[in-house]
Amino acid sequence: MKKEEFVDAVAAKGGMEKAEASAAVEAVLDTITDTLKKGDEITLVGFGKFLVRRREARQGRNPRTGETIDIPAANMPSFKAGKALKESVN
Repeated sequence: MKKEEFVDAVAAKGGMEKAEASAAVEAVLDTITDTLKKGDEITLVGFGKFLVRRREARQGRNPRTGETIDIPAANMPSFKAGKALKESVN
């Protein structure tokens, strides 16, 4: 499902105009992004948890040349599914 289709589904389920649903989806995504930028977590009970994980610097290999390269440390956004979400998918 693409973002536009997601907005359409939110509008249909929420009984709202597409523009209102689009604004709501954007607000949710912006809030998640801003919270993760600050290094905080978002826990939605039953759905899951959005968090930032730290990946340490390491060495890797270029698969074409076999040359060793340095991969810098990075903060990676992560999602951990909650119990209710896992059960509903299975």
